[in-house]
Amino acid sequence: MTRVLSVASECVPLIKTGGLADIAGALPGALAPHGVEMRTLLPGYPAVMKAIGRKRKVADLDDLFGGFARVYRGNLGKNVLYVLDAPHLFDREGGPYSDPQGRDWRDNPERFAALSSAAAMICADGIEGWFPQIMHCHDWQSGFAPLYLRELGAGDRVASLMTIHNIAFQGICQSNMIDTLGLPRSGFNEKGYEFWNNISALKAGLVYADKLSTVSPTYASELMTPEFGMGLDGLLRERQEDLVGVLNGIDDDLWTPPYATPAGKAKHRAALRAEFDLPDWPGPVCVLVSRLTEQKGLDILLQALPALLDRGGQLVLLGSGDRELERAFLAFAQSHAGVATTIGYDEALARRMIAGGDAILVPSRFEPCGLTQLYGLRFGTLPVVALTGGLADTVINASPAGLAAGCATGIQFHPLNAQSLAQALMSLVKLHADRPVWKRMMKNAMASPVGWEHSAATYAALYAEMVKTV
Repeated sequence: MTRVLSVASECVPLIKTGGLADIAGALPGALAPHGVEMRTLLPGYPAVMKAIGRKRKVADLDDLFGGFARVYRGNLGKNVLYVLDAPHLFDREGGPYSDPQGRDWRDNPERFAALSSAAAMICADGIEGWFPQIMHCHDWQSGFAPLYLRELGAGDRVASLMTIHNIAFQGICQSNMIDTLGLPRSGFNEKGYEFWNNISALKAGLVYADKLSTVSPTYASELMTPEFGMGLDGLLRERQEDLVGVLNGIDDDLWTPPYATPAGKAKHRAALRAEFDLPDWPGPVCVLVSRLTEQKGLDILLQALPALLDRGGQLVLLGSGDRELERAFLAFAQSHAGVATTIGYDEALARRMIAGGDAILVPSRFEPCGLTQLYGLRFGTLPVVALTGGLADTVINASPAGLAAGCATGIQFHPLNAQSLAQALMSLVKLHADRPVWKRMMKNAMASPVGWEHSAATYAALYAEMVKTV
Protein backbone atom coordinates (compact mmCIF):
# COMPACT_ATOMS: atom_id res chain seq x y z
CA MET A 1 0.00 0.00 0.00
CA THR A 2 1.51 3.33 -1.11
CA ARG A 3 0.75 6.21 1.25
CA VAL A 4 0.12 9.56 -0.47
CA LEU A 5 -0.80 12.99 0.92
CA SER A 6 -2.66 15.01 -1.71
CA VAL A 7 -2.39 18.77 -1.14
CA ALA A 8 -5.03 20.89 -2.85
CA SER A 9 -6.69 24.27 -2.47
CA GLU A 10 -10.15 23.01 -3.48
CA CYS A 11 -11.92 19.68 -3.61
CA VAL A 12 -15.43 18.48 -4.48
CA PRO A 13 -17.89 18.21 -2.91
CA LEU A 14 -16.57 20.69 -0.34
CA ILE A 15 -15.29 23.68 -2.32
CA LYS A 16 -14.95 24.24 -6.07
CA THR A 17 -13.98 26.97 -8.51
CA GLY A 18 -12.73 24.77 -11.35
CA GLY A 19 -11.59 21.39 -12.58
CA LEU A 20 -8.86 21.05 -9.95
CA ALA A 21 -11.59 20.45 -7.36
CA ASP A 22 -13.07 17.60 -9.40
CA ILE A 23 -9.69 15.92 -9.74
CA ALA A 24 -8.76 16.29 -6.07
CA GLY A 25 -12.11 14.88 -5.06
CA ALA A 26 -11.99 11.92 -7.44
CA LEU A 27 -8.38 10.74 -7.03
CA PRO A 28 -8.55 9.09 -3.58
CA GLY A 29 -11.43 6.81 -4.53
CA ALA A 30 -10.03 6.10 -7.99
CA LEU A 31 -6.62 5.14 -6.61
CA ALA A 32 -7.79 2.93 -3.74
CA PRO A 33 -8.29 -0.17 -5.94
CA HIS A 34 -4.70 0.25 -7.13
CA GLY A 35 -3.15 -0.11 -3.69
CA VAL A 36 -2.85 3.62 -2.93
CA GLU A 37 -3.95 5.09 0.38
CA MET A 38 -4.47 8.76 -0.42
CA ARG A 39 -5.36 11.29 2.25
CA THR A 40 -6.17 14.87 1.28
CA LEU A 41 -5.14 18.16 2.95
CA LEU A 42 -7.44 21.12 2.31
CA PRO A 43 -7.63 24.69 3.69
CA GLY A 44 -10.29 25.29 6.33
CA TYR A 45 -12.45 27.77 4.44
CA PRO A 46 -15.83 28.45 6.14
CA ALA A 47 -17.65 26.27 3.62
CA VAL A 48 -15.25 23.39 4.29
CA MET A 49 -15.43 23.70 8.08
CA LYS A 50 -19.21 23.67 7.88
CA ALA A 51 -19.41 20.83 5.37
CA ILE A 52 -17.19 18.33 7.17
CA GLY A 53 -19.46 18.29 10.21
CA ARG A 54 -18.04 15.99 12.88
CA LYS A 55 -14.30 16.34 13.09
CA ARG A 56 -11.42 15.44 15.37
CA LYS A 57 -8.37 17.56 16.13
CA VAL A 58 -5.18 15.71 15.27
CA ALA A 59 -2.50 18.42 15.38
CA ASP A 60 -1.72 21.90 16.72
CA LEU A 61 0.48 24.37 14.86
CA ASP A 62 1.44 27.13 17.28
CA ASP A 63 2.52 29.85 14.87
CA LEU A 64 1.58 29.45 11.23
CA PHE A 65 2.21 32.68 9.33
CA GLY A 66 0.80 34.97 11.98
CA GLY A 67 -1.58 32.88 14.00
CA PHE A 68 -2.55 29.66 15.70
CA ALA A 69 -3.72 26.74 13.57
CA ARG A 70 -5.08 23.25 13.99
CA VAL A 71 -5.41 20.23 11.74
CA TYR A 72 -8.71 18.39 11.93
CA ARG A 73 -9.58 14.98 10.58
CA GLY A 74 -12.78 14.45 8.64
CA ASN A 75 -13.98 12.28 5.79
CA LEU A 76 -13.88 12.62 2.01
CA GLY A 77 -16.27 9.86 1.07
CA LYS A 78 -14.61 6.68 2.34
CA ASN A 79 -11.21 8.39 2.53
CA VAL A 80 -9.47 10.50 5.14
CA LEU A 81 -9.56 14.28 4.85
CA TYR A 82 -7.30 16.65 6.80
CA VAL A 83 -8.42 20.26 7.13
CA LEU A 84 -6.03 23.07 8.02
CA ASP A 85 -8.05 25.34 10.32
CA ALA A 86 -6.17 28.66 10.42
CA PRO A 87 -8.89 31.28 11.07
CA HIS A 88 -6.57 34.23 10.52
CA LEU A 89 -5.95 33.01 6.98
CA PHE A 90 -9.08 31.19 5.84
CA ASP A 91 -12.09 32.20 8.01
CA ARG A 92 -13.48 35.03 5.87
CA GLU A 93 -16.29 35.75 3.45
CA GLY A 94 -15.56 35.49 -0.25
CA GLY A 95 -14.01 32.83 -2.44
CA PRO A 96 -10.97 30.64 -1.89
CA TYR A 97 -8.69 33.10 -3.67
CA SER A 98 -10.58 36.41 -3.81
CA ASP A 99 -12.77 38.71 -1.72
CA PRO A 100 -16.51 39.30 -2.31
CA GLN A 101 -15.60 41.99 -4.88
CA GLY A 102 -13.51 39.53 -6.88
CA ARG A 103 -10.11 40.94 -5.90
CA ASP A 104 -7.30 38.56 -4.95
CA TRP A 105 -6.72 38.37 -1.21
CA ARG A 106 -3.61 40.41 -0.43
CA ASP A 107 -2.28 37.69 1.84
CA ASN A 108 -2.69 34.85 -0.67
CA PRO A 109 1.09 34.24 -0.57
CA GLU A 110 0.94 33.63 3.20
CA ARG A 111 -2.34 31.69 3.01
CA PHE A 112 -1.06 29.10 0.61
CA ALA A 113 2.46 29.08 2.00
CA ALA A 114 0.70 27.98 5.19
CA LEU A 115 -1.03 25.14 3.33
CA SER A 116 2.33 24.13 1.82
CA SER A 117 4.09 24.34 5.18
CA ALA A 118 1.46 22.23 6.94
CA ALA A 119 1.74 19.61 4.18
CA ALA A 120 5.52 19.48 4.53
CA MET A 121 5.28 19.11 8.31
CA ILE A 122 2.75 16.28 8.01
CA CYS A 123 5.02 14.49 5.56
CA ALA A 124 8.15 15.08 7.64
CA ASP A 125 6.73 14.20 11.05
CA GLY A 126 3.71 12.04 10.24
CA ILE A 127 0.22 12.52 11.62
CA GLU A 128 -1.74 10.12 13.81
CA GLY A 129 1.10 7.65 13.30
CA TRP A 130 0.57 7.80 9.52
CA PHE A 131 3.68 8.60 7.47
CA PRO A 132 3.21 9.59 3.80
CA GLN A 133 5.66 8.24 1.26
CA ILE A 134 4.56 10.65 -1.47
CA MET A 135 3.43 14.27 -1.29
CA HIS A 136 1.26 15.06 -4.33
CA CYS A 137 1.04 18.84 -4.80
CA HIS A 138 -1.57 20.46 -7.04
CA ASP A 139 -0.89 23.82 -8.72
CA TRP A 140 0.81 26.90 -7.29
CA GLN A 141 -1.17 26.87 -4.04
CA SER A 142 0.98 23.97 -2.83
CA GLY A 143 4.07 24.93 -4.81
CA PHE A 144 6.28 25.77 -1.83
CA ALA A 145 5.66 22.38 -0.19
CA PRO A 146 8.54 20.48 -1.89
CA LEU A 147 10.95 23.25 -0.88
CA TYR A 148 9.68 23.32 2.70
CA LEU A 149 10.00 19.52 2.79
CA ARG A 150 13.66 19.80 1.84
CA GLU A 151 14.24 22.52 4.43
CA LEU A 152 12.81 20.17 7.08
CA GLY A 153 15.35 17.55 6.04
CA ALA A 154 12.70 15.08 4.86
CA GLY A 155 13.24 15.28 1.12
CA ASP A 156 15.39 12.16 1.18
CA ARG A 157 12.56 10.13 2.80
CA VAL A 158 9.39 11.54 1.20
CA ALA A 159 9.10 12.00 -2.56
CA SER A 160 7.15 14.90 -4.05
CA LEU A 161 5.08 15.17 -7.23
CA MET A 162 4.05 18.57 -8.61
CA THR A 163 1.02 18.57 -10.92
CA ILE A 164 0.32 21.52 -13.23
CA HIS A 165 -3.40 21.92 -13.79
CA ASN A 166 -3.05 25.33 -15.46
CA ILE A 167 0.34 27.00 -15.87
CA ALA A 168 -1.30 30.39 -16.40
CA PHE A 169 -1.65 30.69 -12.61
CA GLN A 170 1.76 30.81 -10.95
CA GLY A 171 1.39 32.34 -7.47
CA ILE A 172 3.74 35.26 -8.03
CA CYS A 173 4.59 37.75 -5.27
CA GLN A 174 7.29 40.35 -4.62
CA SER A 175 10.79 39.38 -3.57
CA ASN A 176 10.52 41.33 -0.29
CA MET A 177 8.40 38.43 1.03
CA ILE A 178 11.26 35.91 1.11
CA ASP A 179 11.66 36.07 4.88
CA THR A 180 7.91 36.41 5.52
CA LEU A 181 7.32 33.16 3.67
CA GLY A 182 10.21 31.40 5.38
CA LEU A 183 12.02 30.71 2.11
CA PRO A 184 15.78 30.09 1.99
CA ARG A 185 17.52 33.09 0.45
CA SER A 186 19.89 30.72 -1.32
CA GLY A 187 17.00 29.67 -3.56
CA PHE A 188 16.26 33.14 -4.88
CA ASN A 189 17.99 32.78 -8.23
CA GLU A 190 17.29 31.65 -11.77
CA LYS A 191 17.77 27.98 -10.83
CA GLY A 192 15.47 28.32 -7.80
CA TYR A 193 12.13 29.98 -7.08
CA GLU A 194 13.02 33.42 -8.54
CA PHE A 195 10.98 34.48 -11.55
CA TRP A 196 11.79 37.84 -13.17
CA ASN A 197 12.98 39.18 -9.80
CA ASN A 198 9.79 38.00 -8.11
CA ILE A 199 8.89 34.84 -6.20
CA SER A 200 6.93 32.16 -8.04
CA ALA A 201 5.27 29.45 -5.95
CA LEU A 202 4.64 27.31 -9.03
CA LYS A 203 8.26 27.58 -10.14
CA ALA A 204 9.35 26.50 -6.65
CA GLY A 205 7.30 23.34 -7.05
CA LEU A 206 8.66 22.69 -10.54
CA VAL A 207 12.26 23.13 -9.38
CA TYR A 208 12.20 21.23 -6.09
CA ALA A 209 9.69 18.40 -6.66
CA ASP A 210 11.11 14.99 -7.56
CA LYS A 211 8.65 14.44 -10.42
CA LEU A 212 6.35 16.67 -12.44
CA SER A 213 3.06 15.91 -14.11
CA THR A 214 0.30 17.64 -15.97
CA VAL A 215 -3.16 16.65 -17.00
CA SER A 216 -2.76 15.46 -20.60
CA PRO A 217 0.07 14.20 -22.82
CA THR A 218 -0.43 16.95 -25.41
CA TYR A 219 -0.38 19.69 -22.76
CA ALA A 220 2.87 18.24 -21.43
CA SER A 221 4.40 18.73 -24.88
CA GLU A 222 2.84 22.18 -25.29
CA LEU A 223 4.25 23.38 -21.96
CA MET A 224 7.77 23.00 -23.28
CA THR A 225 7.12 25.64 -25.98
CA PRO A 226 7.26 29.42 -25.57
CA GLU A 227 3.67 29.70 -26.84
CA PHE A 228 2.21 27.70 -23.95
CA GLY A 229 4.92 27.60 -21.26
CA MET A 230 4.20 31.06 -19.80
CA GLY A 231 7.89 31.74 -19.21
CA LEU A 232 8.56 28.34 -17.63
CA ASP A 233 9.10 26.41 -20.85
CA GLY A 234 12.89 26.45 -20.48
CA LEU A 235 12.71 24.93 -17.01
CA LEU A 236 10.27 22.30 -18.22
CA ARG A 237 12.51 21.42 -21.16
CA GLU A 238 15.36 20.92 -18.69
CA ARG A 239 13.15 18.61 -16.64
CA GLN A 240 11.35 16.84 -19.46
CA GLU A 241 12.62 13.45 -18.31
CA ASP A 242 10.75 14.04 -15.05
CA LEU A 243 7.56 15.34 -16.70
CA VAL A 244 4.62 13.10 -17.58
CA GLY A 245 1.15 13.88 -18.93
CA VAL A 246 -1.64 11.88 -17.29
CA LEU A 247 -5.15 12.47 -18.62
CA ASN A 248 -7.80 13.49 -16.15
CA GLY A 249 -10.94 11.43 -15.90
CA ILE A 250 -14.44 11.98 -14.61
CA ASP A 251 -16.49 10.13 -12.02
CA ASP A 252 -18.67 7.76 -14.01
CA ASP A 253 -21.13 7.46 -11.14
CA LEU A 254 -21.60 11.21 -10.73
CA TRP A 255 -21.79 11.79 -14.48
CA THR A 256 -24.21 9.15 -15.68
CA PRO A 257 -26.62 10.26 -18.44
CA PRO A 258 -30.36 9.84 -17.75
CA TYR A 259 -30.58 7.60 -20.84
CA ALA A 260 -28.75 4.48 -21.95
CA THR A 261 -28.85 4.97 -25.74
CA PRO A 262 -28.77 7.93 -28.15
CA ALA A 263 -32.52 7.61 -28.66
CA GLY A 264 -33.09 8.59 -25.04
CA LYS A 265 -31.68 12.08 -25.60
CA ALA A 266 -34.71 13.24 -27.62
CA LYS A 267 -36.98 14.08 -24.71
CA HIS A 268 -34.19 15.92 -22.87
CA ARG A 269 -33.43 17.90 -26.03
CA ALA A 270 -37.11 18.87 -26.29
CA ALA A 271 -37.20 19.83 -22.61
CA LEU A 272 -34.10 22.02 -22.99
CA ARG A 273 -35.56 23.87 -25.97
CA ALA A 274 -38.82 24.36 -24.10
CA GLU A 275 -37.02 25.64 -20.99
CA PHE A 276 -35.34 28.38 -23.02
CA ASP A 277 -38.23 28.94 -25.44
CA LEU A 278 -36.06 28.17 -28.45
CA PRO A 279 -37.76 28.01 -31.87
CA ASP A 280 -38.25 24.66 -33.59
CA TRP A 281 -35.28 24.87 -35.94
CA PRO A 282 -33.83 21.80 -37.71
CA GLY A 283 -30.17 22.20 -36.78
CA PRO A 284 -28.23 21.00 -33.74
CA VAL A 285 -28.74 22.51 -30.29
CA CYS A 286 -25.26 23.45 -29.08
CA VAL A 287 -24.48 24.04 -25.42
CA LEU A 288 -21.59 25.83 -23.77
CA VAL A 289 -20.76 25.72 -20.04
CA SER A 290 -17.67 27.77 -19.33
CA ARG A 291 -15.88 30.63 -17.71
CA LEU A 292 -16.31 33.56 -20.08
CA THR A 293 -12.71 34.45 -20.86
CA GLU A 294 -10.53 34.86 -23.91
CA GLN A 295 -8.62 31.71 -22.86
CA LYS A 296 -11.81 29.79 -23.59
CA GLY A 297 -11.95 31.25 -27.13
CA LEU A 298 -15.33 32.87 -26.58
CA ASP A 299 -14.40 36.05 -28.41
CA ILE A 300 -13.95 34.06 -31.64
CA LEU A 301 -17.18 32.16 -30.97
CA LEU A 302 -19.06 35.46 -31.13
CA GLN A 303 -17.66 35.98 -34.62
CA ALA A 304 -18.38 32.41 -35.74
CA LEU A 305 -21.92 32.05 -34.36
CA PRO A 306 -23.72 33.29 -37.49
CA ALA A 307 -22.38 30.24 -39.36
CA LEU A 308 -24.34 28.07 -36.92
CA LEU A 309 -27.47 30.19 -36.62
CA ASP A 310 -27.86 30.82 -40.36
CA ARG A 311 -28.02 27.05 -40.90
CA GLY A 312 -30.66 26.33 -38.28
CA GLY A 313 -28.40 25.63 -35.31
CA GLN A 314 -28.89 27.06 -31.82
CA LEU A 315 -26.82 27.88 -28.75
CA VAL A 316 -27.58 27.66 -25.02
CA LEU A 317 -24.82 29.26 -22.93
CA LEU A 318 -24.15 29.17 -19.18
CA GLY A 319 -21.19 30.98 -17.69
CA SER A 320 -19.69 34.08 -16.15
CA GLY A 321 -16.41 35.95 -16.19
CA ASP A 322 -15.24 38.82 -18.37
CA ARG A 323 -17.88 41.56 -18.14
CA GLU A 324 -17.54 42.53 -21.80
CA LEU A 325 -18.08 38.95 -22.90
CA GLU A 326 -21.07 38.63 -20.58
CA ARG A 327 -22.64 41.74 -22.11
CA ALA A 328 -21.84 40.58 -25.64
CA PHE A 329 -23.54 37.19 -25.23
CA LEU A 330 -26.54 38.74 -23.48
CA ALA A 331 -26.89 41.18 -26.37
CA PHE A 332 -26.53 38.34 -28.87
CA ALA A 333 -29.34 36.45 -27.16
CA GLN A 334 -31.60 39.50 -27.25
CA SER A 335 -31.13 39.96 -30.98
CA HIS A 336 -31.08 36.29 -32.08
CA ALA A 337 -33.96 33.91 -31.39
CA GLY A 338 -31.67 30.89 -31.52
CA VAL A 339 -29.42 31.95 -28.64
CA ALA A 340 -30.12 31.73 -24.90
CA THR A 341 -27.63 33.13 -22.38
CA THR A 342 -27.56 32.59 -18.61
CA ILE A 343 -24.90 34.46 -16.62
CA GLY A 344 -23.69 32.60 -13.54
CA TYR A 345 -23.27 28.95 -12.69
CA ASP A 346 -25.91 26.38 -11.82
CA GLU A 347 -24.80 22.73 -11.57
CA ALA A 348 -28.30 21.37 -12.14
CA LEU A 349 -28.79 23.56 -15.21
CA ALA A 350 -25.39 22.54 -16.56
CA ARG A 351 -26.42 18.89 -16.35
CA ARG A 352 -29.75 19.57 -18.09
CA MET A 353 -27.90 21.39 -20.84
CA ILE A 354 -25.39 18.58 -21.38
CA ALA A 355 -28.18 16.00 -21.33
CA GLY A 356 -30.34 17.93 -23.81
CA GLY A 357 -27.72 19.37 -26.13
CA ASP A 358 -26.68 17.81 -29.42
CA ALA A 359 -23.17 19.23 -29.25
CA ILE A 360 -20.97 20.93 -26.67
CA LEU A 361 -18.58 23.72 -27.70
CA VAL A 362 -15.05 24.02 -26.26
CA PRO A 363 -13.13 26.49 -28.49
CA SER A 364 -10.32 27.09 -25.98
CA ARG A 365 -7.05 28.76 -26.94
CA PHE A 366 -5.37 26.37 -24.52
CA GLU A 367 -6.89 23.64 -22.38
CA PRO A 368 -4.63 21.57 -20.12
CA CYS A 369 -7.11 18.71 -20.09
CA GLY A 370 -10.68 19.90 -19.94
CA LEU A 371 -13.56 18.08 -18.30
CA THR A 372 -16.41 19.63 -20.26
CA GLN A 373 -15.70 17.60 -23.38
CA LEU A 374 -15.52 14.44 -21.25
CA TYR A 375 -18.99 15.16 -19.85
CA GLY A 376 -20.16 15.68 -23.43
CA LEU A 377 -18.73 12.36 -24.56
CA ARG A 378 -20.32 10.53 -21.65
CA PHE A 379 -23.74 12.04 -22.51
CA GLY A 380 -23.46 11.59 -26.28
CA THR A 381 -23.29 15.38 -26.67
CA LEU A 382 -20.67 15.63 -29.38
CA PRO A 383 -17.75 17.96 -28.60
CA VAL A 384 -16.60 20.67 -31.00
CA VAL A 385 -13.11 21.46 -29.73
CA ALA A 386 -9.93 23.32 -30.56
CA LEU A 387 -6.95 21.10 -31.37
CA THR A 388 -5.01 21.74 -28.18
CA GLY A 389 -4.09 20.10 -24.87
CA GLY A 390 -6.42 17.46 -23.52
CA LEU A 391 -9.03 18.33 -26.15
CA ALA A 392 -6.70 16.89 -28.77
CA ASP A 393 -6.15 13.77 -26.66
CA THR A 394 -9.78 12.91 -25.91
CA VAL A 395 -11.86 13.71 -29.03
CA ILE A 396 -11.58 11.68 -32.25
CA ASN A 397 -12.11 14.05 -35.16
CA ALA A 398 -14.85 13.51 -37.73
CA SER A 399 -12.28 13.67 -40.51
CA PRO A 400 -12.80 11.59 -43.64
CA ALA A 401 -10.54 8.93 -42.10
CA GLY A 402 -12.33 9.05 -38.74
CA LEU A 403 -15.74 8.76 -40.38
CA ALA A 404 -14.61 6.00 -42.73
CA ALA A 405 -13.24 4.01 -39.79
CA GLY A 406 -16.47 4.58 -37.86
CA CYS A 407 -14.64 5.87 -34.78
CA ALA A 408 -15.29 9.65 -34.77
CA THR A 409 -16.63 11.16 -31.53
CA GLY A 410 -16.63 14.90 -32.32
CA ILE A 411 -15.08 17.71 -34.32
CA GLN A 412 -11.64 19.27 -33.87
CA PHE A 413 -10.65 22.55 -35.51
CA HIS A 414 -7.34 24.26 -36.17
CA PRO A 415 -5.99 26.93 -36.40
CA LEU A 416 -7.77 28.71 -33.60
CA ASN A 417 -9.55 31.56 -35.34
CA ALA A 418 -13.11 32.54 -36.16
CA GLN A 419 -13.00 31.25 -39.72
CA SER A 420 -11.80 27.80 -38.65
CA LEU A 421 -14.45 27.60 -35.93
CA ALA A 422 -17.14 28.72 -38.36
CA GLN A 423 -16.13 25.93 -40.73
CA ALA A 424 -16.32 23.44 -37.84
CA LEU A 425 -19.82 24.64 -36.99
CA MET A 426 -20.89 24.28 -40.62
CA SER A 427 -19.51 20.73 -40.61
CA LEU A 428 -21.44 20.09 -37.42
CA VAL A 429 -24.72 21.09 -39.07
CA LYS A 430 -24.05 18.76 -42.03
CA LEU A 431 -23.16 15.83 -39.78
CA HIS A 432 -26.26 16.41 -37.65
CA ALA A 433 -28.42 16.20 -40.77
CA ASP A 434 -26.98 12.79 -41.64
CA ARG A 435 -28.84 10.79 -39.02
CA PRO A 436 -27.07 7.40 -39.42
CA VAL A 437 -23.65 9.05 -39.14
CA TRP A 438 -24.75 11.22 -36.22
CA LYS A 439 -26.18 8.21 -34.35
CA ARG A 440 -22.93 6.30 -34.91
CA MET A 441 -20.91 9.20 -33.51
CA MET A 442 -23.18 9.45 -30.47
CA LYS A 443 -22.70 5.74 -29.77
CA ASN A 444 -18.94 6.12 -30.13
CA ALA A 445 -18.92 9.10 -27.77
CA MET A 446 -20.98 7.34 -25.09
CA ALA A 447 -18.63 4.35 -25.27
CA SER A 448 -15.47 6.49 -24.89
CA PRO A 449 -13.27 5.62 -21.88
CA VAL A 450 -13.61 8.86 -19.91
CA GLY A 451 -13.39 7.42 -16.38
CA TRP A 452 -10.38 7.11 -14.11
CA GLU A 453 -9.43 3.46 -14.67
CA HIS A 454 -6.41 3.94 -16.95
CA SER A 455 -5.22 7.22 -15.43
CA ALA A 456 -5.46 5.90 -11.87
CA ALA A 457 -3.30 2.94 -12.84
CA THR A 458 -0.77 5.35 -14.38
CA TYR A 459 -0.63 7.46 -11.21
CA ALA A 460 -0.27 4.34 -9.04
CA ALA A 461 2.65 3.13 -11.14
CA LEU A 462 4.27 6.58 -10.96
CA TYR A 463 3.91 6.67 -7.17
CA ALA A 464 5.42 3.19 -6.84
CA GLU A 465 8.38 4.31 -8.94
CA MET A 466 8.86 7.39 -6.76
CA VAL A 467 8.84 5.76 -3.32
CA LYS A 468 12.20 6.28 -1.63
CA THR A 469 13.89 3.53 0.31
CA VAL A 470 15.67 4.80 3.41
